[in-house]
Amino acid sequence: MKIVKWAGWLLLGAVPFLSGCDGFWNAPASSSSTTLTTTTLSSGVFYVLNIETSQIVAYYVDAGKLTQIATYSTPATPITLTVAPSNIFLYLSTVNGIYLYTISSSGTLTLGNSSSVISADQAYTMQVDESGVWLVEAVSGSADVFAIPISSSTGKNTSSTEQFVNLPSSAIQQLTIAPNESYVFVAMGSGGTAAIPFTAANTNPFGTVGNIPVEGSGGAALSVAVDPSDRLLYIGETAAVSGSNTGGLRVFKLSTLAEISGSPFASGGLAPYSILPISTGSYVYVANRQTDSSSTGLIKGFSIATSSSTYTLTSLGSTFSSGTHTQAIVEDANDQFVFAASVGGSYDLTGYVFDSTNAGYLDTVVESTTGTDPVQASAIAAVH
Repeated sequence: MKIVKWAGWLLLGAVPFLSGCDGFWNAPASSSSTTLTTTTLSSGVFYVLNIETSQIVAYYVDAGKLTQIATYSTPATPITLTVAPSNIFLYLSTVNGIYLYTISSSGTLTLGNSSSVISADQAYTMQVDESGVWLVEAVSGSADVFAIPISSSTGKNTSSTEQFVNLPSSAIQQLTIAPNESYVFVAMGSGGTAAIPFTAANTNPFGTVGNIPVEGSGGAALSVAVDPSDRLLYIGETAAVSGSNTGGLRVFKLSTLAEISGSPFASGGLAPYSILPISTGSYVYVANRQTDSSSTGLIKGFSIATSSSTYTLTSLGSTFSSGTHTQAIVEDANDQFVFAASVGGSYDLTGYVFDSTNAGYLDTVVESTTGTDPVQASAIAAVH
C-alpha cells in the first residue's frame, strides 16, 4: 500500500465527482458526520492540519459517511504533516521541531517519543521514503535538504546525525520522493526544481544535485509529484503558459527527465499549489490556489495515454471548483474519493467522487468546515 502524500500549505506533504448526483448532498458547516452517497463505499482515514487553530483533525469515510474521529491540539504552532508509507506513523512539523505520532487501527493519534521532538528542524515540507528509514525534509530559507534516519518499526530517529545536501536555491516550496526511490525532487520557486538522486540503502542517501530551470521568465516552481507507477514527474509552475491564467503543469519522463511533447499544460489558474496523480495512473489533477479573477480554488484534470513509452496528456473538458485558496489535494484509500483542503475557508474541506458517466470528472459531494473558522486548513494526508 502507498501513501498519497501531501505536501501542504507552505508548499507539501493532504480533490474530486458524479453526474446525476441525486444521492449526494453538501454538508452543513456544522456537520461532523455527513452522508456522501447512497451507495456503500468504504474509505480510510485522513488528516487535515489547521494551522491557525493549531489542530490536527482526523476523519474517516465508511458506508457513505464522512465522520470526524477526533481533533488534536498540536504541541506547538504547526507547519506541515505527512504520513509514513507503513500507515502507522504521522510526523508533524512545528516551530519547535518535528513530532512523532502513532496511528491506531481506528485512525486515532497518540503523541510518541515521550512527547519530545525527533528533530529540531522546522520542516516546511517533508516525506518518509518507501522503505521507512528516512524522513526527508527541507526548511524554508535554508538551501539544504535533510534526511533524518528513522526506524521503520518505531518511527523514532535512530541517530541525531542528519544527512544533508546543498541546493542551488533557498526558496523551498515542496518536495517529493519518487516511489521507486530513484530521486528526491524539490520545487524551489524561481530557482527551478532540484533533482537529487536518492539511494535509501546508503549511509548518505543523496547524490549530486541536478536542476530543472523554470519554464517562463519570472516563473516559480510551487509543487512537485511523481506518478505512482514511476512513469512521470510533474511540476507545477507559475508564469509557465500565456494568457490570463499562466499557471502550468510541466511533465517529464521519470526515467530520462526529458519533458514530454505538449508540456507545459495550462493548469487553469495562477498558482498550481498541489498535484495529484491518482493511483490508477489514468488521470492527474492540479489544484490552483486561485485564478486571475477569483480567490476560489480551481482543480483541473488531465487524462494520460501511453503508447510505446510515449505519454500524452489531454485536458478534461471541465474544471472543478474548490474552497478559497486551495492548498492541497489527496486521494482516499480505496480510490473512490478526493479531498481538498483550502486555507481560506469557504469551505475548509471539499470532497469529491469520480463521475460515473464523464470519465475523470469530479463531482462535489461534501463541503464542510474543519473547526471554528478561520482555521486555515493548509495540509492534508491520507492513510492508504
